[in-house]
Amino acid sequence: MNIRKIEIADGESITALLEQLGYPNTERFISSKIQSMMNHPFEYSLVAENEDYRIVGFISIHIIPQIALEGDFARISYFCVDENFRSSGVGKQLEEYCEKIARENNCDRIEVHCHSRRERAHEFYFRQGYEESPKYLVKKI
Repeated sequence: MNIRKIEIADGESITALLEQLGYPNTERFISSKIQSMMNHPFEYSLVAENEDYRIVGFISIHIIPQIALEGDFARISYFCVDENFRSSGVGKQLEEYCEKIARENNCDRIEVHCHSRRERAHEFYFRQGYEESPKYLVKKI
């Protein structure tokens, strides 16, 4: 398994993975989103490729500086492993790479918002050592 930074050329593969997460029709803007993420200094977007150089997963991580706490935190904003490669270790490798990046950036925690319908994802995160932290509020604008 090879983990590398995302590239504009990965758009079609990322679109397919986002569809598996329930985000259809991203193909018309995915290239500009990838470009924006590549230019953001606190963003780490990575893909996992199998031995055939096929993208089988991706993760998007933001480093968020904290003014009132000594350590900063990393937020996983998007994380998907192709449904045909789940339970094969791809997600574990991506999450562990995320943890490495977080530590390198003086983070003392990682957070992820994971919808209640994604029960298998919750099981994965619990196995990776995450704990539930209730109360996530959102204001749509």
